[in-house]
Amino acid sequence: MQYREQLVWYLLAGTKGGRTRAKIILALKKRPYNAHQLSSALNLDYKTIRHHLRILLENRLIVRIGKGDYGAPYALSEYMYLNFEKFKDIWKKVKG
Repeated sequence: MQYREQLVWYLLAGTKGGRTRAKIILALKKRPYNAHQLSSALNLDYKTIRHHLRILLENRLIVRIGKGDYGAPYALSEYMYLNFEKFKDIWKKVKG
């Protein structure tokens, strides 16, 4: 198992916010969203979304499109886009 795949396992199954991060990844697979849009789409608190976006950004699973922070949309990173099937396999095992 590669490092990045282990990282995805950890971020989904090894931490408390794994389900929320998976929901964000699934949403961003459909289209780019900014934090406010994700908050509304997933019916989660804005600060919660920002927290998980930061973790996903730091681990290079998502990217911010454009400059600035406020209102910037997010999308899947190239790694996540190219390895989305691996993500889905991991997610199926995690969610039971």
